[in-house]
Amino acid sequence: LIVNENEIDNLNHVNNIHYIKWVQNAAQKHWEILSNSNLEATYVWVVLRHEVDYISPARLNDVITVNTWIGESYGVKSERFVEIINGSKLIAKAKTIWCLLNKTTMKPVRIPSEIIKILQSDSN
Repeated sequence: LIVNENEIDNLNHVNNIHYIKWVQNAAQKHWEILSNSNLEATYVWVVLRHEVDYISPARLNDVITVNTWIGESYGVKSERFVEIINGSKLIAKAKTIWCLLNKTTMKPVRIPSEIIKILQSDSN
């Protein structure tokens, strides 16, 4: 990602809401890579909690790399980690707890073994 003018706040650095967008986008893109059309038609993930540590500010035109991986998955929940890097410098990190929902009922559903296998095969 390249930081653009719309992401800069009155303190002349990236506003915190954009870090959350980067975390969300990384999770969505990663899930699209791991899943398939059947899973996407049946389930949806929603955020229960974000924890973000802001270490150093990002500024206009910085080139940002967003890395993500999956932590522990249990019951209806799955942990996802994200690191946001500017060059070789870690500038933010996040831990998000996601909840799996049945897409029809929009109610939490225990993560089925098919998804657990996918998540475990991709975790660090």
